[in-house]
Amino acid sequence: MIRKYTESDISSMVRIWNEVVEEGIAFPQEDLLDDATGKEFFATQSYCGVAEDENGRILGLYILHPNNVGRCGHICNASYAVSSESRGLHIGEKLVRDCLKVGKEIGFRVLQFNAVVATNVHARHLYERIGFTQLGTITKGFRLKNGEYEDICPYFIEL
Repeated sequence: MIRKYTESDISSMVRIWNEVVEEGIAFPQEDLLDDATGKEFFATQSYCGVAEDENGRILGLYILHPNNVGRCGHICNASYAVSSESRGLHIGEKLVRDCLKVGKEIGFRVLQFNAVVATNVHARHLYERIGFTQLGTITKGFRLKNGEYEDICPYFIEL
């Protein structure tokens, strides 16, 4: 089930978020969250959704927020994080589909991803299967944890 996060989810969300940040191959962030900074970070988003199993265990999450302001404020951006033990269970697809629905409900018209790492083939295949359009490739746009640079691929979809 995908639902809006609550404050009781913060510790699990921080753990999953930090796992992706520490992997250093998908998120641009380098600083880890703790419960206090996580609470503040997630509260600043337009929406945060969590995927939970039948026992209430958080398996993944997404954040949704404006990609820009003013005349481009109708374009949103999102990030998705799935716990390593839950990958391969199609949690990411459920998070993306919920994000598309919620984004439209709260008034966004376009969802844009600025920096999908080219080697993140599972995410790229998912986005393309759902109907996202790749806008091109930015050569060496992402610095991996090991210091090497990887291409990034911006994507968008109308909501």
